[in-house]
Amino acid sequence: MATTLITPVEDRKRLARRLAGSGRGFAEQYGFRVTNNPASLFQVLYLAVLLARRGDFRRALDGARALRDEGWDSAARMARSLHRDRVRVLRDSGQRGDVDALADVLGDLARTVVERYRGDLRRLRAMAHHEPAAERSLLTDLPGVDEQVVDLFLREAQALWREVAPVADRRALVAARRLGLGRSADDLAGLASGESEQLAWLVGALARVDLEHRYAELTGHS
Repeated sequence: MATTLITPVEDRKRLARRLAGSGRGFAEQYGFRVTNNPASLFQVLYLAVLLARRGDFRRALDGARALRDEGWDSAARMARSLHRDRVRVLRDSGQRGDVDALADVLGDLARTVVERYRGDLRRLRAMAHHEPAAERSLLTDLPGVDEQVVDLFLREAQALWREVAPVADRRALVAARRLGLGRSADDLAGLASGESEQLAWLVGALARVDLEHRYAELTGHS
């Protein structure tokens, strides 16, 4: 594995600004708006569930888009969907593995969000009193949501739920180490000047670099 790197502080900050320069995080780069409304937050959550599965991340994106395009763009709408229809949509979008189980998880997730939070994850945040540890605990108590899913969800949501920052998922940290930008979410937060929105953009860009194998584009090394 190549390690290159950009060691002076100003060079690291310059690269961080370049990566975050699009003004969009991971989800928004692929067509999922990250706004503080119930439908958007639920879409980001089920995208995180799909991304946490093994396999090509593009299939996860295709699956999430297919669910949204089927009209299941909120917890309430997905909760009303039929299991067989979720299976069909997931299979048609290229999902592999135990698709029946995945369809079950997504249905259970939607119904639970509706039953506990009236379909609105902002109510989860309010119930946690904006305390990051409590938010994580309530999120992992949802069907299909483990710590990896929480990291992927909060990677995006930290632009809105500023109290949870800094959050960086595994992929983003791999890229950060290879590019010499740091080894922790705190390191990346320093490059983002402590701004949670900038951090979300930076972390999302780093995750894309690793998933898309774009190191050579940034460093001239493979």
